[in-house]
Amino acid sequence: MPLMESQQDTEAMQQAIQEAAAILRRGGLVALPTETVYGLGADAANPAAVARIFAAKGRPADHPVIVHLGNVSQLEQWATDIPYVAYKLAQAFWPGPLTLILKRNARVSDAVTGGQDTIGLRIPGHPIALALLNAFGGGIAAPSANRFGRISPTTAAHVREELGTAVDTILDGGPCQVGIESTIVDLSAEGARVLRPGGISAAALEAVLGYALSPVASITPRVPGALEVHYAPRTPLKLVAAEGLNATVMTHLQRGERVAVLARTGVSPDQRCRWESMPATAADYAQVLYAKLRALDDLTADIILIEAPPAEAAWQAVLDRLQRAAMRDDRFTAG
Repeated sequence: MPLMESQQDTEAMQQAIQEAAAILRRGGLVALPTETVYGLGADAANPAAVARIFAAKGRPADHPVIVHLGNVSQLEQWATDIPYVAYKLAQAFWPGPLTLILKRNARVSDAVTGGQDTIGLRIPGHPIALALLNAFGGGIAAPSANRFGRISPTTAAHVREELGTAVDTILDGGPCQVGIESTIVDLSAEGARVLRPGGISAAALEAVLGYALSPVASITPRVPGALEVHYAPRTPLKLVAAEGLNATVMTHLQRGERVAVLARTGVSPDQRCRWESMPATAADYAQVLYAKLRALDDLTADIILIEAPPAEAAWQAVLDRLQRAAMRDDRFTAG
């Protein structure tokens, strides 16, 4: 019986993927799972369809979106002057959580590039996303399936809660395995620069490139997730050094505030505090981070306190997301 149920589930998903591909061809919106977060997808070659993404998310028109591809052979349909190192990185990390910024093909619409002369491309590492891309046969523009600037969704339920009927269909691929957005590497000029840290580390990139990444003086071209305020819950969020966390909790409780905490170490100093323990490793922490933040945000606490992660390379992407989500006037800076 379990085998039959599995076969039925597979057939149902295959049908759902074909229906989703048909929706994309009609200019509709499809929420799809990737290994990073759930994306809100539209036909990247259809400006009117891409405009629906921006309307559903409340996304600024000059903010570019990443185009997802099903095969490396499609790169030249979207980019030009592609450097050799792009293919080296693609071979090493695609399908996977790496976005490459390249010079755009002249045929590409401003709708996906935010009017810039560059484009972000990646092949996602999720079987359902890849199956949809292959069934559709073209590029899918797919930023995270949430309201602009809010916590990214890592389950289908998050998408339903956030966007509701603005999405024509949602493909449920279970919880995302990476849990935070892709690493973005700019190859549109000389050298290579990381414009957004993610699931692929700088050390791993440099090992493939064979040279050091260039320093980042400014986030240009514009890329997703680079705004100062992003990935934010409705509840004010503050990063606190581990040694000061308990004292900070008590200070807020003594003010009569409702307090929620995400912590890697220690235990709650007071039963009035909602204390959530987090995994010890950076990869496991990232995988559950957004789901935990959403759960605490739903508590309508007065403040969310987060034990700041270690100032180590492995934690760079997690720290980046937390700093962008934190209160502007009281943001913890590690290192």
